Amino acid sequence: MKKAVAVLEPYIKAEQIASGTSAEAQRKPRLVLATVKGDVHDIGKNIVGVVLGCNGYDVIDLGVMVPAEKILRTAREVGASVIGLSGLITPSLDEMAHVAKEMAREGWQIPLLIGGATTSKAHTALKIAPHYGPSVVHVIDASRAVGVVGSLLSDNLREKFDDDNRAQQAALRTQFEGRVGRKPLLPLLEARRRHLAIDWKAEDIARPAFTGRRVVADMSIRELAGWIDWTPFFRTWELAGHYPEILSDPVVGETARKLHEEALGLLDELAGMGAGGPVRARGVYGFWPANSVGDDIEVYADESRGQVVATLHTLRQQMDRGESGAARGATNLALADFIAPKDSGLIDYVGAFAVTAGIGVKEMADRFKADHDDYNAILVEAIADRLAEAFAERLHKQARDDFGYGAGEALGPAEIVAEKYRGIRPAPGYPACPDHTEKGTLFALLGAEEGAGMGLTESFAMTPASSVSGWYFAHPEARYFGLGKIGRDQLADYARRKGWTLDEAERWLSPNLE
Repeated sequence: MKKAVAVLEPYIKAEQIASGTSAEAQRKPRLVLATVKGDVHDIGKNIVGVVLGCNGYDVIDLGVMVPAEKILRTAREVGASVIGLSGLITPSLDEMAHVAKEMAREGWQIPLLIGGATTSKAHTALKIAPHYGPSVVHVIDASRAVGVVGSLLSDNLREKFDDDNRAQQAALRTQFEGRVGRKPLLPLLEARRRHLAIDWKAEDIARPAFTGRRVVADMSIRELAGWIDWTPFFRTWELAGHYPEILSDPVVGETARKLHEEALGLLDELAGMGAGGPVRARGVYGFWPANSVGDDIEVYADESRGQVVATLHTLRQQMDRGESGAARGATNLALADFIAPKDSGLIDYVGAFAVTAGIGVKEMADRFKADHDDYNAILVEAIADRLAEAFAERLHKQARDDFGYGAGEALGPAEIVAEKYRGIRPAPGYPACPDHTEKGTLFALLGAEEGAGMGLTESFAMTPASSVSGWYFAHPEARYFGLGKIGRDQLADYARRKGWTLDEAERWLSPNLE
């Protein structure tokens, strides 16, 4: 449709000139969309933009990592009717609140839309809407965007839609303020007393085949294709269902099959171009001696443990699970619990990785967009995301073999993706370690910029966007968990260990603060 409109536009303009119709009279409502400063993820925003554009709106998409001042300046210059903000990583939530504050300060009266994977109706109601008087609406997905915008700009529908939205947000705030039955948080010292007590044995510690880092200069796209988990790919396009069952779904099956076939065609084209193709995958991984010291993990240059090359800071669950729960093993966990303590007399190890399948993706997507082919521009970005995740899974298999404990495993791609393995692969910014700034430590240890061409934004989003990173923990008792809420005592303790002010700690850990 975008291609068809591009062909028709010169004729439409010529007809307007011939008929004497003013351009202003024909102007479509304009929306400014942007991924906020510090964030590089934009597939969902791009889909929203295409859907709105195909439904009669003039969409000005500013791209990624856009500061508030540029968003508002552009909206003012083009006479925008709506501003839409997108973000994936949790620091983007604070940036969205900042944009809302700036809009209030400058006296804006147009609606503000909020969307992205980490956003929610509750967060919008609690953290963003209170800063801006006019309509602030959370848009859960692209399929809702047209209805939301249409209601907000309709003289007949606007008032009721806004009243209903405000009532829903007020109810969410009341519900949050009146929470009852929430288990209290333990004092940090008590939570630490309830740490996971592991009977540390040398035979349970996996010793890697090498220490230091290794670079994977060019991973084969064709090999990675066999490791793709396709279910999230369909969710990107808002098709509900699990792969491969979705291909025969009575409602979305036909669309899913067509989309899958076209994705496979583009993937096969990329794979056929080999290492010199327009999209390339690179990575770096490694292993280092390590020990836990309290809730932190010291990483050493070698097994002499004479030089600390990095310190991983971890956070501990503080929810009161009860003494009986602690006795059964439902303890207050921190990732440091899974690494042998320094005073155990044992040398443990930690692994790390950073991979990307996004090298060249932006350039390829830009070429599609220049040809008015937004569909394939989004398709190549979605495929690159899947390839990056596939790269992480394929490298995880290699790392498990290098770590020793995975050498005898008969696990294929499906079992690895389903996490049917010993150990865990936690990542900064995820539930067990929500502090995104720890990616800085990980990238420095790996030399990710030099080794894989990867970087970090000021909000610690990875670049290119189609990238994955994390740690390898090998102990058989290591398991995934969610940190949950933490108290002010742990916030202060963590700030001290990180060398932060309390304000800095609050900024980065605000979603986890009680």
